[in-house]
Amino acid sequence: MSSSNEHLDINGKPFNRNLMVLVLLVGTFCTVLNGTILTTAFPTLMKEFDVTTSAVQWLTTGFLMVNGIMIPVTAWLSNNFSTKKLYIIAMSTFLIGTIMCFVAPNFGTILAGRLIQAVGVGITMPLMQVVMLSIFPANQRGTAMGLGGLVIGLAPAIGPTLSGWIIDNFSWRDLFGMIIPIVVIVLILAFIFMRPVINTKRTKLDILSLILSTVGFGSVLYGFSSVGDDGWGSPIVLSTIIGGVIVILLFGYRQLKMETPFLELRVFTVKKFSVAAALSSVTNMAMVGVEMILPLYLQIVKGMSAFHSGLTLLPGAILIGIMSPITGRAFDRFGPKDLARMGMFLLTAGTIPFLFLTKTTPVIDIVVLYMVRMFGISMVLMPVTTDGMNSLPFDLMSHGTAVNNTVRQVFSSMGTAILVSVLTNVTNNTKPSHSLLVKSPLQYKDDFFNATLGGYHAAFMVAILFCLIAFGITFMVNNSSKSKEINMKDLNESAGDK
Repeated sequence: MSSSNEHLDINGKPFNRNLMVLVLLVGTFCTVLNGTILTTAFPTLMKEFDVTTSAVQWLTTGFLMVNGIMIPVTAWLSNNFSTKKLYIIAMSTFLIGTIMCFVAPNFGTILAGRLIQAVGVGITMPLMQVVMLSIFPANQRGTAMGLGGLVIGLAPAIGPTLSGWIIDNFSWRDLFGMIIPIVVIVLILAFIFMRPVINTKRTKLDILSLILSTVGFGSVLYGFSSVGDDGWGSPIVLSTIIGGVIVILLFGYRQLKMETPFLELRVFTVKKFSVAAALSSVTNMAMVGVEMILPLYLQIVKGMSAFHSGLTLLPGAILIGIMSPITGRAFDRFGPKDLARMGMFLLTAGTIPFLFLTKTTPVIDIVVLYMVRMFGISMVLMPVTTDGMNSLPFDLMSHGTAVNNTVRQVFSSMGTAILVSVLTNVTNNTKPSHSLLVKSPLQYKDDFFNATLGGYHAAFMVAILFCLIAFGITFMVNNSSKSKEINMKDLNESAGDK
């Protein structure tokens, strides 16, 4: 018997699990943080490189697109390459991209660096989850995934606040410079403490599946990310979303016909996994959409700076970081059912008051409501995801993680697009005519302000709808901890029956 801190890798060699987890969490925190760290730096970068708003947005849009494209690929990579080698390659790729951004002499270089960073992020995040599920027994996976939730939930939430503080006090290059030494240390520690813990089996890379996956998911993510600027009626938005969906359907059809698929979509035949994926995806829509809309309200309606609007949301971000490991332990002890229902109740209850926001709403009210929302989310996302993953056989963990993360990424983009478009359309449809500006400037100002506020109220109404849908899905969650042992033969037969 090995000690609690000493476990065996796939080669039978002992390793220190705690130190391996620490390396994984710190490295993944650095990579995930980069998704939102440029949010408040856009005006500075536009001035620095003399680029337009639409151009600078690509530093985030392109990052999220490549990140989303890479997630499905991770299932194949983690099954074909040693865990240790894959993690080191991913972190090295991320480091190269970060250095490029740090020294970038022009906009093209920083954009290329961001896209290279995204390749590393798209691998490390799902790989971290697969490894955590692999090195912990089923009755401890809630705690393990709770630690992962601390990283995935906290890092992107503190990005805008950290970015605003650095931009105000230092150079934009320090956004990347501060990460470089940490990643170098993580890489050194990864050589020492990372171990191959996932059994690999060499399978041929299906190039057509890779192309279909890249084109399909990339097109859909691009389409949704363009809605805010171009609107739903834009030919580019419609063509990329519809075209992407068609390609994804072709991709899915091919996977179901392949003996060894690039991405195993038959995991959806497991009801518990499907419920978990649906619940986490819709919850993510409610979470990410409001995270995008609320700072706009704070800056445009309340007149706060980008840094102070980020600071307003920081207590909620810290709370989800604190609560994720705690709710993970609660999952191991009590199961997901009551956690999910209570969490969605809190998320819904914390969102409803946003319908009544005004210009004079105290900031402390927003801070508290946002904390209630984050508390609720901490009770839903990782516990439900862990429950879904526990329902899969061990050899499908990497595929389940990739499928779950991909669906969640697409739904997050969809939720943000819907809320931003509702905000824009309601505001534009109710704003006063320009002629009123000449006749009565003060009346025009009041009416325009009311139209803007009405847009935010409509967007929050949609967010509440997402919450209610997710709350309904929680009644499909149960506490049966022992799932039927499922193997590839069962999945194939189940898919054939359908």
